[in-house]
Amino acid sequence: MASLKEIRTRLISVQSTRQITNAMKMVSAAKLRRAQDAIILMRPYANKLKEILVNLTSSLDETKDNQYGAIREINKALILVISSNKGLCGAFNTNVAKKTQNLIRSEYMDLHNNGNLDIITIGKKATELLKNTGFKITETQHDILDNLSYEIVKSLAKRIMASFRAGDYDEVQIVYNQFKNAAVHELVIEQFLPVIRTEAEEAEEENHFNYILEPSKEYIVKELIPKSLKIQMYKAFLDSIASEHGARMTAMHKATDNASELIKELQLDYNKARQASITTEILEIVGGAEALKE
Repeated sequence: MASLKEIRTRLISVQSTRQITNAMKMVSAAKLRRAQDAIILMRPYANKLKEILVNLTSSLDETKDNQYGAIREINKALILVISSNKGLCGAFNTNVAKKTQNLIRSEYMDLHNNGNLDIITIGKKATELLKNTGFKITETQHDILDNLSYEIVKSLAKRIMASFRAGDYDEVQIVYNQFKNAAVHELVIEQFLPVIRTEAEEAEEENHFNYILEPSKEYIVKELIPKSLKIQMYKAFLDSIASEHGARMTAMHKATDNASELIKELQLDYNKARQASITTEILEIVGGAEALKE
């Protein structure tokens, strides 16, 4: 059994750790509330706008009008990976990196080997994890997460959209965590460009409306579709940030609970060691007294 001093030192250390994890849990809970409100308010608008976007792009001429829905042979692709700058959020960042690796190995390995796959990472953690596994990062954008705003994300989306129109990329994918609730977030791979209908959307095609385009198709392509794409990317960022705070709050909550359990065990060990020490001292006193009598 460890000595009283060793147990006391470890007990003080665990108590300090519990205070830190509990404080971090409270901070994450406060940040989560703001992030959750932002994504909940954004999601209905973004989803409806996406529905309109998919319908519009499918109704436009693929060769002339539909700049953002043109399906081409994939000779060069881009993957946008959204993670976080900080750790202590469980498997949040590790799962994003693994999902990206699996996506590359299953669909883009030839492009990666030929140097025709670009990877843009948002967040330091994904950058570190992907570099450690041998994947080349084309560009990093860590500062976006520090002061996230629609204007900053719009600038990034605008640049990617311009590259797609110019033919620099034939496909653009986004890997991020989609927020469900404080304890649950789902890793998704979302095709950003070209804009196409998913299988679920095709199955519900009879529920889609035929839109009357005013003032013209050209105006729609120039104004509404780019705006919708920017909103979709901004929603992905809001989803990821809310998921990050939820994951960190959950991780710190579990860490606090584990520290509390460990403190109980250490206090029990300390009491046992203290009792054993007192018993030993009593036996020594009694033994000494008996020796004096003899």
